[in-house]
Amino acid sequence: MTDDDARADPDGNAEPESDDEKLTYAEAGVDIEASEAATAALIGAVGESEGDYAGLLDIGDRYLALATDGVGTKLLVAEALSDYSTVGIDCIAMNANDLVAAGVRPVAFVDYLAVDDPDETFAEQVGEGLRAGADEAALELVGGETAVMPEVIRGLDLAGTCAGLAAKDAIFPGEADPGDALVGFRSSGIHSNGLTLARTAVTRDHEYTDACPFGDYDTLGEALLEPTRIYTHLLDPMREHDVRAAAHVTGGGWTNLERMGDYRYVVEDAFDPQPVFEFVQSEGNVSDEEMHRTFNMGTGFVCALAPEDAEALADATDGRVIGRVEEGEGVSIRGLEL
Repeated sequence: MTDDDARADPDGNAEPESDDEKLTYAEAGVDIEASEAATAALIGAVGESEGDYAGLLDIGDRYLALATDGVGTKLLVAEALSDYSTVGIDCIAMNANDLVAAGVRPVAFVDYLAVDDPDETFAEQVGEGLRAGADEAALELVGGETAVMPEVIRGLDLAGTCAGLAAKDAIFPGEADPGDALVGFRSSGIHSNGLTLARTAVTRDHEYTDACPFGDYDTLGEALLEPTRIYTHLLDPMREHDVRAAAHVTGGGWTNLERMGDYRYVVEDAFDPQPVFEFVQSEGNVSDEEMHRTFNMGTGFVCALAPEDAEALADATDGRVIGRVEEGEGVSIRGLEL
């Protein structure tokens, strides 16, 4: 899930808040509770579908799975820097990772690019990113649509739909068990959610073109544009080690773990947040709780499985055991109760 557009000036920068104000995602322009209520209303109107991260269609001996998502307000950073070369990777990743969380192998992708004014340069850059993301996710780009809508779109919007296939016995059961271990996998940075809060914090006293004081980035905007990590490589080892459920840590941050079932998730050894999170938190005066309810904070994907299999999965991948599942509710991480 990506974030909605927040207040922005003509250059795509979020409007600055007073420096001493403690910034929240809602104050930046995205109210998670209101968004969830609207989503629930939409689902109530169209009816429930089978599946959580992906819609599942029974086609006999297999499931056809579909997921759809977009890049969100990360596009405003790309616009400010005139660099759209990585947003296509984000578009692929946000969809493919949701299929992986369901235990489905992504196989095909179609994109939807809406613009106010067609431009060959940025269209080519978007296409290059889509190709790079498709190669990394090992799926095929099978089509897309470009719509020119000057009265609806300012700049551009990029979204897509990913299709996947899975044998019926390959789908993750979808619910953790108390006593399960949690294995986490590192993110590459902010990924493609929470950008409204990140942009608002960063542009209080800076421009996207300012030199970046951390990492190997030339500018602050470049740090925010670090593309979302793709987790399709985890699918086979997760199946081999009998993963029961998985969570793609996107919109809603660490509360995404609750999508694996109504239990208590105790996280004791999460990956350290990348410096970009520390910078956003400092510049925006954002609370620890708000950071963890909005961002992945260094861990982009989590799965639950029997403890006797957890170390083997971690050894077979680049993951590590980060916690456990207990009876109860909520998420406990870094002294916070979410």
